Amino acid sequence: MSKTVFIIHTSGVSVADLNALFAQMAPGAVVRNIIDDSLLPEVLAHGGVTPGVARRLCQYAIQAESAGASLIFNQCSSVGEVADIAARMVRIPLIKVDERMAETACRTGSRIGVVATLPTTMGPTVRLIRRMAERLGRRVDIAEELSAGAFEKLIAGDRKAHNEMVIASIRTLAQKVDVVVCAQGSMLALAPDLGETPVPVLMSPPIGVKHAAEVLAALPG
Repeated sequence: MSKTVFIIHTSGVSVADLNALFAQMAPGAVVRNIIDDSLLPEVLAHGGVTPGVARRLCQYAIQAESAGASLIFNQCSSVGEVADIAARMVRIPLIKVDERMAETACRTGSRIGVVATLPTTMGPTVRLIRRMAERLGRRVDIAEELSAGAFEKLIAGDRKAHNEMVIASIRTLAQKVDVVVCAQGSMLALAPDLGETPVPVLMSPPIGVKHAAEVLAALPG
């Protein structure tokens, strides 16, 4: 019997990329998508997660389990801390897109750069890295670089402008850190244009999906 992954999305920007990655890394899995594109705009409008966003995200996780999910994949780093709460409400694995990336960053070096295109993602990502470093017993220094306006360019369809803005931020950070973390999965759009960098640049979708595929493969059935 096929195992089923439910991806919870807060916008439509990463649907195609994540489905393609699951098809590549977990080819036997059935992938379903729960897309509520009201979630991220509400987070942005209020500068963080609201009670309504938290309730809906937790409800989607519970509904995914009820619908037969073997594993739930949380797509959005801005709501990652709510995903931790949702994970305690279900009896199946809930994998966050950025958790394994944070672990990889902490194991790569002590000077970690975080580039984000939304301020609501910067805080949760930095806190995730700090918690991961504490769990691993490592000391880290984190440098932040906000590429303001880049996400809006991507949503408007101007991928070229988005990529140019974020790549400039990455190259700025790369001069002073051991590894750069891309805080949003939507930054995968720039991968073809990035080229060589002096330090590793980590993007959450391929790392997160690989992690989910490993967990899925270890599940019975």
